[in-house]
Amino acid sequence: MALTDAEKRITNWLAEHQSAMLALLEEAVNTDSGSYDKVGVDGCGAVFERFFAREGIATRREPLEVYGDAIHVLPAGTGANEHPILLMGHRDTVFPIGEAARRPFRIEAGRAYGPGVSDMKSGLVINAFVLAAFKHLGGAPRPLAGLITSDEEIGSPACRPVIERAARQARAVFNSEPGRPTGNVVTARKGGVFMAMTISGRASHSGGNFEHGISAIGELAHKIIAIHALTDLPRGITLNVGIVKGGEAVNMVAPSAEAAIDLRYKEPADRDRIVALIEEIVAKDFVAGTTASLEIKGEFNPLNPTPGSDALFRAYQAAAGDAGLKIEGEFSGGCADSGFTSAVGCPTVCSVGPVGGKAHTHDEYMEVASMVPRAQALALAIMRLD
Repeated sequence: MALTDAEKRITNWLAEHQSAMLALLEEAVNTDSGSYDKVGVDGCGAVFERFFAREGIATRREPLEVYGDAIHVLPAGTGANEHPILLMGHRDTVFPIGEAARRPFRIEAGRAYGPGVSDMKSGLVINAFVLAAFKHLGGAPRPLAGLITSDEEIGSPACRPVIERAARQARAVFNSEPGRPTGNVVTARKGGVFMAMTISGRASHSGGNFEHGISAIGELAHKIIAIHALTDLPRGITLNVGIVKGGEAVNMVAPSAEAAIDLRYKEPADRDRIVALIEEIVAKDFVAGTTASLEIKGEFNPLNPTPGSDALFRAYQAAAGDAGLKIEGEFSGGCADSGFTSAVGCPTVCSVGPVGGKAHTHDEYMEVASMVPRAQALALAIMRLD
């Protein structure tokens, strides 16, 4: 459909600000913000707070003790008492302190590189500029709000209640995780549970007193086989023991061992069922005399389609078409904060950020040419949302 004059003003304004978008992205990428680095994550948050202050947009920082603070972009626009449209994203990355200095922001052959460039600092940048566009030009049919979180890469242990509270107050959520390499957005995601298993045995000399030892590593091996056997690919259930540690010396029967377990699932009912089976495996001693414990370290809800999210996706898809993009909904085995917003009943579309790929690697990239069209698609979707 033809753009209205108001829509043309918004989309033109965004096109005129591509260089400014890239400048903000460079500043954010060049600020270390690994999930466990509170100082760095808060420093990256300050990058966006300064941007909003320059644009005359009010923000509020919600202090969090262990992880980075949550940053709220306060609702603005018509009907201050109405439920806002929420633009959401996280600023933490998986990379250690010093990574930004080792691999600073750069652009080569139409792609931007650097830690977190796609996952998901570029998404935060387009959120920021869309909010700024409506601040300066108006045209939003509903109040607009933003949320910048700090710990998504480790399961949002501190920000989950913040996200759920914001979603309960919102009429719709656009989560600006990176657009898929196909250009699509994500309309469904798996849920995930991240667990730590600890095993205790008894040490002994592996030569002189072997029979007195109780091997925690031997127990761990049995438990790993049993846990992996719970994988059910047709149902979308996968179990992966991704980290193992144990023992103290090659000539010692191992007195301790530990493992990190990753569970992914589609259906909420499968979550409790599989966790219960894992707990049974942990409680059982395959090697007599060992003991074990299990701790859930973090988890995500699945993002499953609902009538509300389907309608929101169709509205976004149509708006994206008028921004020159052909977009479909796509399933992802990865988890995101969008699962939390959907689970509390708020219509949600995920991965509306710029297109990128190879997240969590040194080759992570963002397609520079996708920034403006994805921002325009988001802005048009907002203007037409009712």
